[in-house]
Amino acid sequence: MSGYSVFARYYDELTANIDYKKRGEYFHEIIKKFKQTKENILLDLACGTGSISEVMAGIGYDVIGVDLSDEMLGMAIEKKFDSGLNIQYLCQDMRKLDMYGTIDITICALDSINHLASLDDVRKVFENVAFFSEQEGLFIFDVNTLYKHRNILANNTFTYETENVYCVWENTLVPDTDEVKMNLEFFEREENGLYSRTNDSFSEKAYSEEDIEKLLKNAGFELLAKYGDDTFEPPTETTQRIVYVARCIDNGQTLR
Repeated sequence: MSGYSVFARYYDELTANIDYKKRGEYFHEIIKKFKQTKENILLDLACGTGSISEVMAGIGYDVIGVDLSDEMLGMAIEKKFDSGLNIQYLCQDMRKLDMYGTIDITICALDSINHLASLDDVRKVFENVAFFSEQEGLFIFDVNTLYKHRNILANNTFTYETENVYCVWENTLVPDTDEVKMNLEFFEREENGLYSRTNDSFSEKAYSEEDIEKLLKNAGFELLAKYGDDTFEPPTETTQRIVYVARCIDNGQTLR
């Protein structure tokens, strides 16, 4: 995992194709289908610039957003000031999650789990989410699949251009581990019309469905559903993103 020191400034511009309102409403439908707890405290884990936090707060959830990147959270707080929504933001590593109370719903969207470098990191996150979940609390998250890493991201290069920046996104697939190393070169337009060059780099790792499900079970979750590519249909061999829905049945806490 690494910060998005430069990427944060242009994250919303470069992900403008994502319909956050639609994604938030999709999560809301899942929550309505499976929720059993009484309260509406929702943790947006790895919340980034707060786009989904804003949608979920607008729907009526009591939202806490957590992210490791100060730069991303700075953008999220700016949105909060503009919207006036009552969202609490915390700068934390999700592998060391520390909440002040229990959570009814945790969501972790846009392949944030893939940014964890090892199964042990995934284990830590799942165990932390379970520990701070209400009994019967929901955990909803998505992951990029092995298929996407091997066939879509792979060793490909993508370019993006907006009014303020030109970005070259270069991927390198490590076949033995299904890790994709990503290097982003940013050419930022200055006031004088010239461009300055900066870069960010990070990586994503794909995990098998079997490993994800085993870690969920060991952390105290019951798997309720798996959906493919933001639908309510089961994943297929060519699914690029799987959405997992799990319920906490054992958070490991003996005292309340």
